[in-house]
Amino acid sequence: MTLLLSFGHGYSARALTRLLLPEGWQVHGTTRSEEKAPGLAASGVIPHIFPRADLAPVLARATHVLISAGPDAEGDPVLREMREAFVAAAPRLEWVGYLSTTGVYGDHAGGWVGEETPLTPSTRRGQWRAEAEAQWQTIPGLPLHIFRLAGIYGPGRGPFAKVRAGKARRILKPGQVFSRIHVEDIAQVLAASIARPDPGAVYNLCDDEAAPPEDVITYAAGLLGVDPPPEEDFRTAEMTPMARSFYAESKRVRNDRIKEELGVQLLYPDYRSGLKALLEEETRAGAESGAAR
Repeated sequence: MTLLLSFGHGYSARALTRLLLPEGWQVHGTTRSEEKAPGLAASGVIPHIFPRADLAPVLARATHVLISAGPDAEGDPVLREMREAFVAAAPRLEWVGYLSTTGVYGDHAGGWVGEETPLTPSTRRGQWRAEAEAQWQTIPGLPLHIFRLAGIYGPGRGPFAKVRAGKARRILKPGQVFSRIHVEDIAQVLAASIARPDPGAVYNLCDDEAAPPEDVITYAAGLLGVDPPPEEDFRTAEMTPMARSFYAESKRVRNDRIKEELGVQLLYPDYRSGLKALLEEETRAGAESGAAR
């Protein structure tokens, strides 16, 4: 039996699970919260509270591992608890995926980056991710695949709620662009990599069009038939330090490798197709819910 052990079983991992479970996979997923365990079980995932649970026996039976849990100042939380278990399991594992971030590339003033671009993270979180990548790469014989994700959006995670609530903002910073990726495209890339493993490979996961954040908000507002929020100058806009940190880096991320090596054809190659599909899905779900009443 193919068994996936998923550490930090969150938004992207759940999307992958929806592809694997119908194919007969067994999926074990971790969470730090007991309150979330019933939800995992209801989705068909066998839940574990980590790091409290001893997962060495599950790892010993796993064929595949996905690590979504984020690092902190002390390093990778999975390796802190289970490094020796991974060293022992490495020779028999078929595939290990680590979800990182394009933040490891740092700021390139809107220029292009690819998987071979040197890692020069400029934020604390980007530095932690780069360090965690390096930590996982030190395990001998581990069939590691690193996936550097751009900004994630998808069902329940998009701009529509903020636009409807009047909380969306159009912050203008000349030359600022972000890359994005729909969660369903993340899932299909991971599934393609599982089907065609290449230990040591690194993949950027993003769509084809890096875009200014204000353009995304404007398009979302247009889809909803409302006026976009007013433009604000980044230099004078009131923002929290966390919000301002998102504007510290600007780059365009190349995604050729997932297409050429994994044969992936993006479901949502740009934010316009992705947002349009999300709104159509929301509208359909609302109509079905109303009909059910």
